[in-house]
Amino acid sequence: MTRVVSVTLPNEMGKRLLELAPEGSSVFIRGDQGLIGWGEAWRFEAKGANRIEQLAAAWREYVSTIDIEDAVDLPGTGPVAFGTIAFADDSTSSSALVMPKVVIGRRDERYWITAVDGAAIPAVSEWSETSKLQLAPGELAREDFSRLVDYAVSLIRRGDLEKVVLARDLIGSLPEKFDLRPTLDRLNQRFPSCWVYSVDGLFGASPELLVRVSHSQVSARVLAGTAARGTDPSVDLAIAKALAESHKNLAEHEFAVQSLVNALEPFCDHVDADTEPFSLQLPNLWHLASDVHGVLKSSKSVLDLASALHPTAAVAGTPRDKAVELIAELEPFDRGRYAGPVGWIGADGDGEWVIALRGAQISGNKLTAFAGCGVVAESEGDAELTETDLKFQPILGALG
Repeated sequence: MTRVVSVTLPNEMGKRLLELAPEGSSVFIRGDQGLIGWGEAWRFEAKGANRIEQLAAAWREYVSTIDIEDAVDLPGTGPVAFGTIAFADDSTSSSALVMPKVVIGRRDERYWITAVDGAAIPAVSEWSETSKLQLAPGELAREDFSRLVDYAVSLIRRGDLEKVVLARDLIGSLPEKFDLRPTLDRLNQRFPSCWVYSVDGLFGASPELLVRVSHSQVSARVLAGTAARGTDPSVDLAIAKALAESHKNLAEHEFAVQSLVNALEPFCDHVDADTEPFSLQLPNLWHLASDVHGVLKSSKSVLDLASALHPTAAVAGTPRDKAVELIAELEPFDRGRYAGPVGWIGADGDGEWVIALRGAQISGNKLTAFAGCGVVAESEGDAELTETDLKFQPILGALG
């Protein structure tokens, strides 16, 4: 029988959490809180429309066979699996859950280590910096993206749907022995309010919490509506104010919030959402944001909720089925795991999953980054293209 033991580590370790990560680690952190994992004790992959349900079922079955000793008893202790899920039902990319051999975690001022069958974390090598990576347009050229946005707007104005989220791609080649840790560290330093993730080759810094479950408490954060930051403080505040009063962005945001609330309601005794969105400040962007909370009325896991929520209106559109169909029709690529859920789940089914945004996928020596924007009746192709430029900035900056 597999044995998993979690014990407390000394608080005075003298290092940030990410500095404790061996090369090739799984990472899910926000600021200096979260989890890093090394090695692979168990893995399960799935594809198709029921991929999330299959992952959830496989995890439930597996953890029922584990001998668990958890002397810490915090969210993220005991057996933990990191996961990443493909956006589309027909994606060629697999969805995966991976339980590391060793996990180091931090919550508030408490550190712990979880080991599978007595595994030890290897010595942490020095980080290896590489020269700045250059990314080039991928399968969807800039001018073609603008054209697709304008075409989608014509369908929305005709009444075919209310909103669709379209994305474009950038591609690049990685040098040999590429060390991802400096890139993750730059994302973590520059975007401390975002969730920095690295799971099975997918990495980035997401500002959008898809769903968190902790002791039956459910929470999520919706982002929809974007504006570039201003360099002058007074201009910057004016931009935030204009975003908060923009009919286009408020309508886009309301679609996303209502979609999430509707999806959560069957699982919760009650669901509360912010009555009005707030302006979320990131280093390069303003977002309209709303927090949503609920209380579970059954023993569903965080993956069960992720299955019901994905894809949200914030990354697909409204109505969801029509938006997903239009994405498949217009985008010339497989999104893979971009805009899919990425996060972790514990033995009790609790966990934390964000939407895989502001990131890229590594496959061999190839790197593919994606950025998208919500298209509604008032959208305009060139303006949405500019928004994707802004959303590429975090990953482009972190890579160099």
